[in-house]
Amino acid sequence: MFTRSSASPPEPAPGAGAALTRRRLLRHGTAAAGALLAAGPLSACASPAAAGASALSVWDLFQGGDGMLMNDMIEAVSTGPRGFEVQRTILDWGPSYYTKLAMSAAGGRASDMAIMHLSRLAGYAPGGLLDPFDLDLLAEFGVGQRDFAPAVWSRTQHDGTVYAIPLDVHPFIVFYDKEAADKAGLLDPSGELAPMGSPDALLDAGRALAGATGQKGILFGHVTDTAQSWRQFAALYAQTGAAFTLPDGGPPRIDVDAAVRVVTFMQQLFDGRTNPNNLDYNGALAGFLGGRGGMVMLGEWELPTLKKSGIPLGAAPFPQVFGEPAVYTDSHAFVLPHQQNPDPARRRQAHRYVAEMVKQSLTWASAGHIPAYQPVLAEPEYAALDPQSSYAKAAEVSVLDPPNWFAGAGSNFQNRMCQPLQSALLGNTSAEKAVRQMVREADALLRQPNPVA
Repeated sequence: MFTRSSASPPEPAPGAGAALTRRRLLRHGTAAAGALLAAGPLSACASPAAAGASALSVWDLFQGGDGMLMNDMIEAVSTGPRGFEVQRTILDWGPSYYTKLAMSAAGGRASDMAIMHLSRLAGYAPGGLLDPFDLDLLAEFGVGQRDFAPAVWSRTQHDGTVYAIPLDVHPFIVFYDKEAADKAGLLDPSGELAPMGSPDALLDAGRALAGATGQKGILFGHVTDTAQSWRQFAALYAQTGAAFTLPDGGPPRIDVDAAVRVVTFMQQLFDGRTNPNNLDYNGALAGFLGGRGGMVMLGEWELPTLKKSGIPLGAAPFPQVFGEPAVYTDSHAFVLPHQQNPDPARRRQAHRYVAEMVKQSLTWASAGHIPAYQPVLAEPEYAALDPQSSYAKAAEVSVLDPPNWFAGAGSNFQNRMCQPLQSALLGNTSAEKAVRQMVREADALLRQPNPVA
């Protein structure tokens, strides 16, 4: 059985060596997520429910449809004689979630299990805010490194120790109207989007889709968005084969020529004519739903909304137009928030819980997420999911944010990268100036001391 709580869990009780003093908070807690003391209020989203003292406490940020799917998965692992008793607490997504997680871990009295974006791991694991997984124990329950794509597994570690077990991969991809794409001559013999292979091919695809729809070709919402432009840039930049490395203390190691090449291409693609350059996120989504474009660049998490539209929907990994395949992604992962004196029996149960949950990720895939646990991808039921199975290979070429304490989902880093990119796409600055500003922003962040070093 499981119960669901909406109230924020109580703060760790003061005790010998565990008091959450202001100094300890500043050293380990909110600072770990990059100035988290400035984050908004913490809240959750259902009514409190009591659970037995033996229940595993689990925190996550899944609401709406994802929240209901998570309920289904927990129900599935909670039935039978070896089922779990789970107390699930749902907290608001955003900086507030990571504030709460850092504060509770700093006190050493956190939940048994929590969800974290892999891109945020570098802000937590180095400062002792997470406890490592016991891989031998996970193997006892049938889960190991071999079950995950290397591109994703490589980001679960800090200093060679595994601190996270991925539940999914959620990539930035393209959705398209199959009828428009067919009319534009963009489908392969199997009816899927054909590879692009070059910048010119994607530019041509935009023009062909505009002709097929009588409207616009490719839609992309970026205005005032704190992540979209970075997602697109990061995918294209990785395709050039250039490194985007941010060593502690700086300076940034960024291939300026490659970055300018990418931003220039983004300006050409979203020229304001064939493909509009001034859409916000909701404008791009509404335009595609309204038939005013043949393709839209979005996260796969929009799949449930798009499937309800009645559009003959196709999907594909973000197109490869430069030399190497790469798709910008992130991953929801299970982590063990630090506890000062974890109970061995509860920790064993937590490991078994993670193993059982990743095996349930076919349910999670129905919302569009790619299961990180690869045996699920091999199941016929997953192959039958349309269009999910069409972009499953994105997990094999995943590119996440740089592994820095200030980067990751919902971070100020993404926002600071997006601002010059937005200016370039709107025609307010050149590609060269935008890239120079991105380098300056990255350098400024690197000069800030890592609060959990």
